[in-house]
Amino acid sequence: MSMNGEYLRVTPKQLARALKDPEWALDFAEEIQDTQDDDSTAAAEALYFTTHQTWHLLDYLLTRSAFPVDIVHGEATLGDADDWGYGPPRYLTADRVRLAADTLARTTYDHLIHGVDHSELAAADVYPRIWDSPASLEWARDLFTPWTEFFRAAADDGHAMLIWLD
Repeated sequence: MSMNGEYLRVTPKQLARALKDPEWALDFAEEIQDTQDDDSTAAAEALYFTTHQTWHLLDYLLTRSAFPVDIVHGEATLGDADDWGYGPPRYLTADRVRLAADTLARTTYDHLIHGVDHSELAAADVYPRIWDSPASLEWARDLFTPWTEFFRAAADDGHAMLIWLD
């Protein structure tokens, strides 16, 4: 079993409902995942996005760069929600999504990995433990641009975001 970073765009009204009714939010998240499960939807048009197992590498790199928003884990717990896989879901408000999207637009993957040695990731016990060569730093590159596009589209639409590990 693997741990995957999961994201769901929601309107502010849907976020308010999710905060009051986390069970509704889980049903809604599962419905969107089921209808958009084929990865063929462009990130800018998607309501759901996954960073797969790269979430911890991305967290390490963003934390190291002093990224202003916790876009890997979210910043607040979704009410009294049950565990959605590896803990309860968290969320970002629409304002925090906008700040994240604006900052991502000025961030490149090359900037994030600049000066990082793969052995740092092994020493920091970054999941999954695949950091045996410098090339392993390239692992999340292909997801970074679509992830950025997903955040940009959410910000442009005034959406908030639910975030969880599953």
